[in-house]
Amino acid sequence: MALLEARGISKHFGAIQALESVSFSIEPGQALGLMGDNGAGKSTLVKIMAGNFPPSGGELNLDGENVHFQKPIQAREKGIEVVYQELALCDNLTAAANVFLGREAKKGPWPFRFLDYTTMYERAGALFEELKSETRPRDLVRSMSGGQRQAVAIARTRLSDAKIVLMDEPTAAISVRQVAEVLDLIKRLMDQGMAVILISHRMPDVFAVCDRVMVLRRGRKVADKKTADSSPEEITGLITGAIGSAEGGHAHG
Repeated sequence: MALLEARGISKHFGAIQALESVSFSIEPGQALGLMGDNGAGKSTLVKIMAGNFPPSGGELNLDGENVHFQKPIQAREKGIEVVYQELALCDNLTAAANVFLGREAKKGPWPFRFLDYTTMYERAGALFEELKSETRPRDLVRSMSGGQRQAVAIARTRLSDAKIVLMDEPTAAISVRQVAEVLDLIKRLMDQGMAVILISHRMPDVFAVCDRVMVLRRGRKVADKKTADSSPEEITGLITGAIGSAEGGHAHG
């Protein structure tokens, strides 16, 4: 059964139609690549799934339940986490402190509760190990590579037991070696049964980790097909409009 199903999602801002009747579904352990030019509607779709604003039309079903998000905390409570391109990490804090930011582990009787650093370091360390990342809990974020920063952001999604992780251009600003590290992190999430929606301009990344690729153009879905049944050339044509649309159907499997 689909973990997340979007049916006929539309969004307009005044006279501007940002999304027009977009439908798709994703299952646990799957990765869906979301591609399209700037202004295609990708970020609008992500913001609707993440609870930044409600759709103008259509519905979202999560685990078979109809969901209506008015704010991001509601989406998070239902298991939808977003890793934004700018990551929103605090440079002056350790990796562990960033993983637990806003969800700090505390101990002691109320109102004398204090931060339980031991637990946070141990749990963060276990998460990095699980993700096979070299990131260490006590390292300061400011001294980290782009790939390690991604690991911190992804570990945060593990902490909350996310079902779906939306990743916005995770490999845009990092070196080639770190890209492989981040793609491995995405595969780990999938191995653990999470669904990943990867928004990316980088064709090799999408074809490396995604089961399916969906292309938006001017707010409409023009393709949703298995990466195995497509090619970077075809997807490029769909993004630019050189190819009208490609119906790969909703490939399940």
